[in-house]
Amino acid sequence: MLAEAFAAALICLDPGHATVPSVARQYEPIGPGSRVTKIKDGGGAAGEAGVVLAIARRTRTELRRRGYRVAMTRDRGLFAGGNIERARFCNRRGAALMVRIHADGSGDPSRRGASTLYPALRNGWTDDVYGASARAARTVQRSLVAATGARDLGLSRRSDLTGFNWADVPSILVETGFITSPTEGRLLRTPGYQARVARGLAAGVARFIRPRG
Repeated sequence: MLAEAFAAALICLDPGHATVPSVARQYEPIGPGSRVTKIKDGGGAAGEAGVVLAIARRTRTELRRRGYRVAMTRDRGLFAGGNIERARFCNRRGAALMVRIHADGSGDPSRRGASTLYPALRNGWTDDVYGASARAARTVQRSLVAATGARDLGLSRRSDLTGFNWADVPSILVETGFITSPTEGRLLRTPGYQARVARGLAAGVARFIRPRG
């Protein structure tokens, strides 16, 4: 058997936002060959970039404990590319799954809960990863809610996200909670709750794919 068959599955973690300011306001096509463009980084909710980076680091630790290899699109500071480059980062590494980690925001402070997004079926863009992405979204959402007790806002299928449409590997985006909620926002900033989120994400990944291919 080829040596690659024994390699640990690689999970690509993408903590959202924190794009270099000179790049963030630029635009990029939402899918290969598309004339429709989207801003590279809208900036996210206040404080989101730091919170999701902390969660991603904890998730990396949990995944490594379970025997996975892990790559992160950013591990500190700022990211120098848009969502196309984030997707390509994971594509180049042949990731078994790309997990985009975000925290939601709303003008309504009463909104709270976690949800998981996955790519809509678009021929030529996502048809090769649609089924696996949908399965991963279901397992990760279920595990995240179980680990945190967060309100379950379910799954959302999206056709307009650049990071999905350029991905050649299964890809999901997890909204770990509403950082604009007074209660949930405080939780998301605490190491203890971040650890619970990380355990939920890692457990969901493990339900989707075993550590070794």
